[in-house]
Formats: sequence, C-alpha cells, structure tokens
Amino acid sequence: MGVTAVLMLPLLLLGISGLLFIYQEVSRLWSKSVVQNKVVVITDAISGLGKECARVFHTGGARLVLCGKNWERLQSLYDALISVADPSKTFTPKLVLLDLSDISCVQDVAKEVLDCYGCVDILINNASMKVKGPAHKISLELDKKIMDANYFGPIILTKALLPNMISRRTGQIVLVNNIQGKLGIPFRTAYAASKHAALGFFDCLRAEVEEYDVVVSTVSPTFIRSYHVDPGQGNWEASIWKFFFRKLTYGVHPVDVAEEVMRTVRRKKQEVFLANPIPKAAVYVRTLFPELFFAVVACGVKEKLSVPEEG
Repeated sequence: MGVTAVLMLPLLLLGISGLLFIYQEVSRLWSKSVVQNKVVVITDAISGLGKECARVFHTGGARLVLCGKNWERLQSLYDALISVADPSKTFTPKLVLLDLSDISCVQDVAKEVLDCYGCVDILINNASMKVKGPAHKISLELDKKIMDANYFGPIILTKALLPNMISRRTGQIVLVNNIQGKLGIPFRTAYAASKHAALGFFDCLRAEVEEYDVVVSTVSPTFIRSYHVDPGQGNWEASIWKFFFRKLTYGVHPVDVAEEVMRTVRRKKQEVFLANPIPKAAVYVRTLFPELFFAVVACGVKEKLSVPEEG
C-alpha cells in the first residue's frame, strides 16, 4: 500500500499541474474575450505599468487610447505594440498627450479622448507622482503638485468621461492606487494624503454609479518596482526570511500588476490589494490596534531624509 501511494504521488502532482495550466490558459483566453473591441483608456501609458497594461489589453484586442505627457515615448510605445501585434486581431492604438498634473487642460483632453471612438468602456487611472522627505521640508507648492497629479487630475478626467458611461449604462473605472491609500508611512506625507483622497473618492463613487451598471475598481499594490531594479542573489538565498524580506523590499513587478488589472476587469472586482503578508497585516493592525501601529512606525524613523522628487 505504501509503495502504491509513493508511485501515485508524482501522477497526482502532474495531474494538478495540468489542471492549473488549463485553468490559466482558459483564464487568459477569457480575459482577451472580455476586452475585445472595448475602448480602453490608459493614463501614464509610458510608465512601466502603463506599458504592461497597454501590452496586455492590446493583445486582448482592445481599442486602446494611450495617454502620456511625452509624445516621443508615446510614439515609441506605439511602435513597440504595432511591431509584435497581429493586425487581423488588434486595433491600432490612438495616442493622446496628457499631463494629469496640469489640471487646467484635463477637461479639454477628455473631449479629445472621447472623440477617438465616441465612447469609453474602461478607464485605467494609472498616473502617479511621488515625493519623499520630512513634511516640514516639503514646500506647499510641491504638496499641491502631488495632489494635482494623484487626485485632482484623475477625478477631473473621471468626471469628464463618466456621463458617457452613465448614459450607456455600462463601463468600468480602475484606479491603480497604493498601500499608502490605506495607511500612512513616514516621509511620504503628500503622497499618502493624495492616495487616501483618491481612494476615498472612488470608494464613494462606486456606490453612486452602481445603479447605472458602472463598475469602480481599485487595485492597490505595495509599490511597483522598476524594470531596472532586480534583487541580487548573493547571500539572500541563505535564509528564507531574507528571501521573504527581499521580495517585500523590491515590491511588485509591473507585469504582475498589469495582469491583476486585467483580472480585475474580467471579474469586475471592486477592490484588490497586492501585497505580501507583512503589509497586509499592517493594514489590519492599523485598524484594530492603532496605538501599536503608531508605536512600531515611530520606532522605524531613525534618520532624516532629503526631499528628492521621484517620477
């Protein structure tokens, strides 16, 4: 009996692996069918995540409207998508110059976006600006710039496109947010404030537009790591804990987030939280044991940071 069980184990593992592979392939094909012929608007399409979202949705047969603040980089993305696409199964992307931090022009650009196809089925609010430094060293001007890019810009664009979705009684809005929309981290005051504000707005909007069959989704990773930042091997592999913390430190890869965005669209999820166990636990600790959370965070503040602006 024991020998039979040992012989059956590899067959069982092989069978499970086969089922998982079939499930992944069916899910991938289903995802493509869901977005086929849909008009998908992606903001900050020239970022790492924006490019991956463009690739995933373009392959799925979506009619893309790619927005970004640098025309040359938008053109490069366009060329990259066209070079690997099957013209019989994909649509030629349309490019729109958009800088969400310049809120005075967002309303006009929204009209240009609508003019591309006459409607919008899926809006992916991906643009984001970061800043790091002590609160008292960050100027009010920079605070406002962060709020424009991360909060006012996305909601102005959303408000401009929303009536089209409501009148057609269909559509989905995806906000790519951050864990800092759930909890504050030292030296990220402006960034965390903008992410809290954005999450609050779209949480409220979700309830408001449900009766019109418009879906509002939020995808919140810890942070999205750069293509060029890769965990080194070395002694990291010596300890499972070091390996775990390495994965935590380097965040989520743009490819993984883009695939999760596609799954979110396919399943019409309302909220997705992409994080390792420690930041997930921190969110619950912040809610259930706030004093403990504040004490732990305060202990981690040991050095002064400068104020370099990122992205």
